[in-house]
Amino acid sequence: MSWLALEDMARFEPLRGNADTLQQRRLEDIRDAGYDGVQFDVEYSNRQLAACRSLGLSMAASGRVNEPEEAGPLAERLAGDGFPCATLHVGWGLESDEQACRLIEAVLSASERHSVPLYIETHRATIFQDAWRTVAFLARYPQIRVNGDFSHWYTGLEFVYGGFEKKLQFIQPVLERVRFLHGRIGNPGCMQVDIGDGDETVHPYVAHFRALWTRSMEHFLSQAAPSDSLYFVPELLSPRIYYGRTFPDAQGCPREECDRWSQSLVLCGLAQRCFMEAQQRLTKRPSQS
Repeated sequence: MSWLALEDMARFEPLRGNADTLQQRRLEDIRDAGYDGVQFDVEYSNRQLAACRSLGLSMAASGRVNEPEEAGPLAERLAGDGFPCATLHVGWGLESDEQACRLIEAVLSASERHSVPLYIETHRATIFQDAWRTVAFLARYPQIRVNGDFSHWYTGLEFVYGGFEKKLQFIQPVLERVRFLHGRIGNPGCMQVDIGDGDETVHPYVAHFRALWTRSMEHFLSQAAPSDSLYFVPELLSPRIYYGRTFPDAQGCPREECDRWSQSLVLCGLAQRCFMEAQQRLTKRPSQS
């Protein structure tokens, strides 16, 4: 579960005034809901890490690398604090190819030097903000591994315009390198929307995200070493940063479109179905002589 996704979440609002109780309740609810762990941002504290360990929760991290010299210290810190991996926003998307390559090389070097996988995100305002450039970078650096935060592309690049299947095929090199997925579903106009119970007949774009996730999982299962992991982390973010949508209620007060806690569990259920489908596809593949 994404720690950032818990910000302003209605489930925890009554505890907002007591930081210690709020943190403990959040972690216990994450555990009790069946999550394996928590993804923290770079503002995590040692107290949070200790609380996770005491509850048997695993951890992942996230961060940003704006300049090449920032990658090494960040990776060293994350490795020293015991994180098995991290997702990264890399650059601001305004870099030349030469500048972007220096960033990529710094991230790859830091990851190898400190033995902590660093997954570059498909995210707006980063060097991986558009599909064409990302595929080009992967051809140059095939060792890159990716966090598929695909709502940024699906909405921002309007993946249904010009043919979803055509674009799905084009980003095959990206799907082959996914080792982390941020769970969020958008439609062609909004990048985080209520999908109810995930019914594809009501919300047809759900089928597109299932295709993205299932293909990523299938590639992971066919390529990964036994020690490798694939992470799925719901990341439904707060209206305060303009992700979750709000609408006026009967009294004219803004209310969130959905219960982000419940929706996160719906996304997890969809991801589990995708994983089972990926496994089934692999068993049906013709054996290679």
